[in-house]
Amino acid sequence: MEPACYTVFVTAFGVAGLAWRGARIVAVAFPEDDRSAVEEHLRRRAKDAAEAAPPPPIGKVRDNIVGLFAGARREFSGVELDDGDLPAFDRSVWALTREIPIGEVRTYGDIAKDLGDVALSQRVGQALGRNPFPVIVPCHRVVGAGGAMTGFSAAGGVEAKRRLLKLEGALPPDLFD
Repeated sequence: MEPACYTVFVTAFGVAGLAWRGARIVAVAFPEDDRSAVEEHLRRRAKDAAEAAPPPPIGKVRDNIVGLFAGARREFSGVELDDGDLPAFDRSVWALTREIPIGEVRTYGDIAKDLGDVALSQRVGQALGRNPFPVIVPCHRVVGAGGAMTGFSAAGGVEAKRRLLKLEGALPPDLFD
């Protein structure tokens, strides 16, 4: 198996990171204040990873992540994920989540229905909470029933989710924007 590599970079939301193996993304670290927290997050999925300059296709993913957090509309649908070792149910949830267009949201129940049973809503939320590819798998676009901002385990929590949805146009700006 090809060794994994990672890169750490600055976004408008903080320090973020990407780990990859070949042309596939192994993990994305959502922006944090602390570089060491980002590296620790990446190493959970890519234990053998060494820091390296990203090759052009991975550099493009990095640049798109930076652009997204700066307010540009960025698309990640063609990015290949190294997810074959992850649970099939989770991969199904993430595949449906990747289909949510920029500027739109869906509920956990919507995804559960697409999987065949609204009773799967809690499992959908758990799968999104384990998402090792935030932004590429846009779990921030999944909200609770009635649009409730719930269940965002990335750094910054629900407020980071709200900020991203505002940047993408899924939520209107509020008084303080």
